[in-house]
Amino acid sequence: MTYLAGVERAAGPEEGSLLWEPRPESFEKSRMSDYLGWLERERGLSKVGYQQLWEWSTTSIESFWDSIWSYFGVVGDRGLGSVLEGRTMPGARWFEGASLNYAENALRGPLGGETALVAYSELRPPLQLSGDELRLQVGSVAAHLRQMGVGVGDRVAAYLPNIPEAVVACLATVSLGAIWSSCSPDFGERAVLDRFQQIGPKVLFAADGYRYGGRDFDRRGLVEKLESSLPSLEQLVAVPYLFREGAEPRPGRRSWAEVARDAQEPEFAAVPFDHPLWILYSSGTTGLPKPLVHSHGGIVLEHLKVLGLHADLGRGDRSFWFTTTGWMMWNYLISGLLVGASPVLYDGSPAEPDLGRLWSVAADAGVTHFGTSAAHLSACMKSGVRPGEQFDLTSLRFLGSTGSPLSPGTFEWVYRSVKQDLWLASLSGGTDLCTAFVLGCPGLPVRAGVIQCRALGARVEAFDQGGKAVTDEVGELVICEPMPSMPVFFWGDAEGRRYRDSYFSTYPGVWRHGDWIRVRVDGGVVIYGRSDSTVNRHGVRMGTSEIYRVVEEIGEIEDSLVVDIAQPEGDSYLALFVTLAQGEALTDRLVAEVKAEIRSQVSPRHVPDLVQQVARIPRTLSGKKLEVPIKRILEGAAPEQVLDLDAVDEPGSLSPFVELARVLSA
Repeated sequence: MTYLAGVERAAGPEEGSLLWEPRPESFEKSRMSDYLGWLERERGLSKVGYQQLWEWSTTSIESFWDSIWSYFGVVGDRGLGSVLEGRTMPGARWFEGASLNYAENALRGPLGGETALVAYSELRPPLQLSGDELRLQVGSVAAHLRQMGVGVGDRVAAYLPNIPEAVVACLATVSLGAIWSSCSPDFGERAVLDRFQQIGPKVLFAADGYRYGGRDFDRRGLVEKLESSLPSLEQLVAVPYLFREGAEPRPGRRSWAEVARDAQEPEFAAVPFDHPLWILYSSGTTGLPKPLVHSHGGIVLEHLKVLGLHADLGRGDRSFWFTTTGWMMWNYLISGLLVGASPVLYDGSPAEPDLGRLWSVAADAGVTHFGTSAAHLSACMKSGVRPGEQFDLTSLRFLGSTGSPLSPGTFEWVYRSVKQDLWLASLSGGTDLCTAFVLGCPGLPVRAGVIQCRALGARVEAFDQGGKAVTDEVGELVICEPMPSMPVFFWGDAEGRRYRDSYFSTYPGVWRHGDWIRVRVDGGVVIYGRSDSTVNRHGVRMGTSEIYRVVEEIGEIEDSLVVDIAQPEGDSYLALFVTLAQGEALTDRLVAEVKAEIRSQVSPRHVPDLVQQVARIPRTLSGKKLEVPIKRILEGAAPEQVLDLDAVDEPGSLSPFVELARVLSA
């Protein structure tokens, strides 16, 4: 069944309005339907509806995850150990005695001359790698890493754009049992060092620059600073990108051409299920970004499930997500290789030369699964882009949205302006688990403003203030049972204290994620935004402390507060408040300096929309900045609803924020 067209309403449809239903014959061809049949044949589980299947997967946890290993035919040794040793969080132990390798599972996908990888950028013409080309490049780079002394457990870091070299370097690294970690080159020096200095990489892959929005950004000087500021570094591999192809690296460095030229089959280190695969990073809201360590086995099983079943992604499909190497969606994108799909990469601006750019890539590459941010879809809607009329989207059957909640009006715009017969899935999850745990299902209807379901194997609930699961009420998003892609640990957190404090301090033994959600009676989910103060700009999360460290180093600025304010159509408004020395006034010159420093040291996406001077930054009596209460005030809440005024060191300091809230709501 296609889009259920009705009378267009200026304000958009009501939340929950039915927009689309899958055709029965389409669902019968899906991997989810095939999995249900397999469960019936192999495990004696009668075919059930999705809600019953979800209930089984989150109560019979061991049986469910064992079925994922078997159904997808994971390459590795299953071992004789139990699926799950206890359900304690943190500390659950999965598949004791099992061994496997992520890269080996990924490279069994597109074979021979089949297209394995497609890449677009502002700098290069479109590029394709076949399955053979990808494998042989991975084998070559892995062999050179081995020559550099990289082995099991060593860290390899990358300062690379979303280009094929990043995918090859990642797979080569993890094929050895070494640990991958990456940052996008739009991250400034401080943001990169805050991450890489914690993990001590032995080798760094680094690009010389990048192009974004038609502008070139030379990163050669910054790469030199990284090289001198990482004492663990033994080798740097220079990847020419912005400057002429084949440019020779300076003495002491290796070139990409050198390490990728020796075509050879990769060898794969069989590592334990919980062996570290890669290190991603939290946003750094209250200090340095947390280095989140995910495992080979946990990511293989989770991404097989989420991509194979929930996204119905498989051999012959081409999957695109607009992302950078600094966001977990890059890892999610390249995991399409696990299910035999061909990832489509894009490096550049989504609006260069105009907002039709990503849709043009989708049309040219024959993308079947297109993923982007809610903010991008909202921008296309507001700009009058009509992708379905402007581009050939015949191949497109799945559209994913993540990064922030997708408004009902944007849901409807997709069906009006992109494609009527299209499965639209809004997703939410996190870097913490490197997955989405509320997402889509090929057999369920699409309703405006509603995420279709909770993921199989993810016991997601909404907790009220008393820690009780509630339905059709807004509550804290929690996960009540362990999942294999939860971090195995934080790098450098030997006693696990930082890990426990991050997720389990509010509800002992239950993962608190930090979102406000409502679980509907029909199993759908509505997310109302973060319950913490993380800045989420265009799908890229950044902690406020990372911005403070840059802003507050500027001589004239004494204190600051940054707030990311949600907007009705999925955008956000980033406001930075500063206090100056007595008698000083905020000038245009200082505003320009603040924005330039944030652009350079943090990222261009986190340049504030507003810089405003205030007399005092509101703090608690113990001196903590009131980030979350101020955010809620600016989003329309009354001060007395979001904080105890007696707990504010100077209640009068709230006045300019209350006044700004009136202006924003006008």
